[in-house]
Amino acid sequence: MRALVIEKPHQATIQEVEYPKPRMNEVTIKVERTGICGTDIHIYEGTYISSYPLIPGHEFSGVIHEIGPAVTGYSVGDRVSADPNIFCGHCEYCQTHRSNQCENFAATGVTRNGSMAEYVRVPANTLIRMPDSMTFQQGAFIEPMACVVYAMNRLQVQAGDRVILFGAGAMGQQLVQAISRSGASELAVVDISPSKLRIAEQFGATRTILSDELDTRLSGQAFDIVVEATGIPAVIQKAFTYMGPAAKYLQFGVADSEVTVPLSPFKLFNKDWTILGSMAVHYTTIPAMRWIDEGRVQVDHLVSQTLSLEQTLDFFENAKNRDFLKTQIQL
Repeated sequence: MRALVIEKPHQATIQEVEYPKPRMNEVTIKVERTGICGTDIHIYEGTYISSYPLIPGHEFSGVIHEIGPAVTGYSVGDRVSADPNIFCGHCEYCQTHRSNQCENFAATGVTRNGSMAEYVRVPANTLIRMPDSMTFQQGAFIEPMACVVYAMNRLQVQAGDRVILFGAGAMGQQLVQAISRSGASELAVVDISPSKLRIAEQFGATRTILSDELDTRLSGQAFDIVVEATGIPAVIQKAFTYMGPAAKYLQFGVADSEVTVPLSPFKLFNKDWTILGSMAVHYTTIPAMRWIDEGRVQVDHLVSQTLSLEQTLDFFENAKNRDFLKTQIQL
């Protein structure tokens, strides 16, 4: 089968690789759509936890092509997506409701071969059955939306909270819709792209600010919740300056693994701040699927372009258009 293989940082090729035949309790999916995530870019650049060679891709949809031994409840031809995160179920963290910190954590497209290929093999217990009403394009948003659901569960927006969100990319746009439906009285969104900010305004932002106008337009203002969705160190550092007393901060964007930013321990103590991380998903794929299927969160407008596997090589190798949102691959 054809697959995009990252052989080492900044080096990827299209190769003919062995078909991933399902083993015990696994299925093989014929991939229809797969999304390109910021994490895939980090993997390509060598700044994430992955080893090489690797077939990336963890946001995907398709149909079951082959079923392995001991799998029940599914049939060849079923339309599915899958949670890429694979938890052992028996370590201390899995047994104390912290599975996304699993000591034996694995992930499709991150630590094992993923969906930037004609076929991908996954454990059957990670499958999500797609409703007939859901397109494959929408199905490839289940995993990123599940990340948003987990973030919202962590954040616990209260009625009337004033929120500022840094980053209006594809994930930021999904956060805009989720936050605006969760009781926030104000949702300010900051980004470098005017076109992305216009989309944020259409889907729930109460005001938008270009990054280079931030200091003049929001000087001295404080918020109850600050959400960072870029992973850029300078943006993260700036975001902390907008935290009010007893504010909550959510780090949603993925930064390079070696990045650090300064933080005042006294302010953390004195201002009674809460700082939250949001590591991937935590059994949140079904709620995410329901949000998309019921149209509570819109995703179709977030697809800026659809590429072939061959075109994806150029996407990885060259600068990205800052106005693009989600890029998907059609297999």
